[in-house]
Amino acid sequence: MSLDPEKLANGNAIVSAHHHLCRSEMHAIEAALATEGPICIACTQERPLFEEIAAEAGHEALSFVNIREMAGWTADKTSTAPKMAALLAAAKLPVTPARLRTIESDGLCLVIGSGQAAFDTAQRLNRTLSVTLLLTQTDDLVLPSEFQFPIFAGRVASATGSLGAFELVVDGYAAMLPSSRARPEFTMARDGAKTSCSVVFDMSGGTALFTRSHGRDGYFRADPGNPVAVLEAVLEASDYAGSFEKPLYVTFDASICAHERSKKTGCTKCIDQCPAGAITGQGDGIFVDPGICGGCGNCAAHCPTGAVAYAYPPRTDQISRVQTLARTFLAAGGQAPVLLLHDASHGTPLIGAMARFGRGLPARVIPLEMHATSGVGHDLMSAALAAGFRQIVVLGDPRKADEFGAVAEESQLTDTLLDGFGHTAGRVLTLLESDPDQVEAALYGLPNLPEISRAAPVPLGGKREVARAALLVLADSGTPASTIITLPDSAPYGTVLVDTTACTLCMACVSCCPADALRDTPDTPQLRFVESACVQCGICEATCPETAISLQPRFNLAASVMQPVTLHEEEPACCTSCGKAFAAGGMLRAVEQRLQGNWMFSTDERRALIHMCENCRLEELSRDGADPFAIAHQRRTRTTADYLEADRQGLTVDDFLSKEE
Repeated sequence: MSLDPEKLANGNAIVSAHHHLCRSEMHAIEAALATEGPICIACTQERPLFEEIAAEAGHEALSFVNIREMAGWTADKTSTAPKMAALLAAAKLPVTPARLRTIESDGLCLVIGSGQAAFDTAQRLNRTLSVTLLLTQTDDLVLPSEFQFPIFAGRVASATGSLGAFELVVDGYAAMLPSSRARPEFTMARDGAKTSCSVVFDMSGGTALFTRSHGRDGYFRADPGNPVAVLEAVLEASDYAGSFEKPLYVTFDASICAHERSKKTGCTKCIDQCPAGAITGQGDGIFVDPGICGGCGNCAAHCPTGAVAYAYPPRTDQISRVQTLARTFLAAGGQAPVLLLHDASHGTPLIGAMARFGRGLPARVIPLEMHATSGVGHDLMSAALAAGFRQIVVLGDPRKADEFGAVAEESQLTDTLLDGFGHTAGRVLTLLESDPDQVEAALYGLPNLPEISRAAPVPLGGKREVARAALLVLADSGTPASTIITLPDSAPYGTVLVDTTACTLCMACVSCCPADALRDTPDTPQLRFVESACVQCGICEATCPETAISLQPRFNLAASVMQPVTLHEEEPACCTSCGKAFAAGGMLRAVEQRLQGNWMFSTDERRALIHMCENCRLEELSRDGADPFAIAHQRRTRTTADYLEADRQGLTVDDFLSKEE
């Protein structure tokens, strides 16, 4: 690699170049570790060695960044110094550590499989775990003279839970008889048997017990026809006894969740997009099971309010890192930067293969490693484009293609907005590929799109604030044909349309709005609306008793979206007794219409009560010492005996009942 320490320093650090830092120049790292300042080593190949030396020296402020495979090893003749400087600058940024959750596993392991292969696997696992074998078939099993673990027959009907807390229901459950001779024999089978364990090893070859089975901690699934895969799974599962720490990938703020209000369901995006089934509705909010959550980030990417937020890393840290990459790259003379988002398990090996055996990454393609690229939302996309990136490539594992639904919708939203702002669309490319040659060809074939902006608004506030700040930068840099941009149905921006002929101003929509977008006024019957706060959750539409509300997804560039506007208003209805305004006229007319034919308001005197305020109504009902609550007494049920007695007395049934009362 060609290195220029002065260019890499970027005026913010001391950079020294070495050829054999992990060998003959070991004294240099030892001298650096004797100081107290933070140290970043721009090579990851000998990371374990350097961490061991740092631990012996008591130096904790040690970080790493790979500028070799990620930048230096490339066939691109363009200078790689700007990219290296950007990677080094981003590596210096502080990282907010994720909160951790401790999981306890007692080592109880249920092995599910068929015949001799399952028995042999159970024997291997039983060396470190406490195994129970559940046989789905027993045809080729040769019984040993000594059993080291219990054996049962059956099939799993349902399974829930995660590492340390699996719950399973088994049908056809039967214990093996100890008197079995030539072949296994079992007790009478029964359905619905329940069991629990800490680890599940599934080599049944059937359908996986869980959605997104590859991300369920404690669940190991292997193809029984592939001995290598079975052995690899055995080696991994063998260590799953003891205490484990797992990051809490997402946080949840119930106060801004738009899932449900008063049993009226609104937004279900996080539930619909969670491939692991870790999110369920729980009253007005949702519940994220941290044991099941694998950190794919779909929920956070698609959440319209930011109630579910990614914390591995937090949004602020991630966007700050993206902005630092763009700012440093451009300041160092780089041209037309492209942001490559990749993960460690799939993307990093692909980039390494391209660097060692192919052309490597283009000099303008800047990689950023994430835990999962399926959690990229339009807030990060818009912030990256506003900071100076010309294009964004999201690299993902094709085996997880079903997890990129949220990215597809967020990309469509970003493209629609960019088109409305007057920019070239197609700025976000999702590349689901495992062949390094194909990835390399796609990256070198990227078009040189025009720059949009080099602004980097500080990512403060919630998701909507961060996204709107970046989107306004993109809009100011373009030439919008209109202040109103029509968006896809799933967009989290838009307005509320009210049918004023049907609306009675009952304010049910105001009481249910989780984003405070719909508001009332204390003195006059008015329905007010703040468009910038609306998340298009649809709870108001579901709650409205008059079906007078509909939603219109759009992005409004007018400054008025930040201020309340009146959607509907009426003259107040005044009390016919004291003259005080006490209700909206439309609501009073709707009440009067719905009470037509009701026996409680069958007379003119009773109907007049509808047009009185609560105080005058009570006074009217209490006049002459009457019981003010008598109006609410249920009328007596008419029976056959009543009709017969009324006929005997020569009265109508109404007169008879009135006389009795």
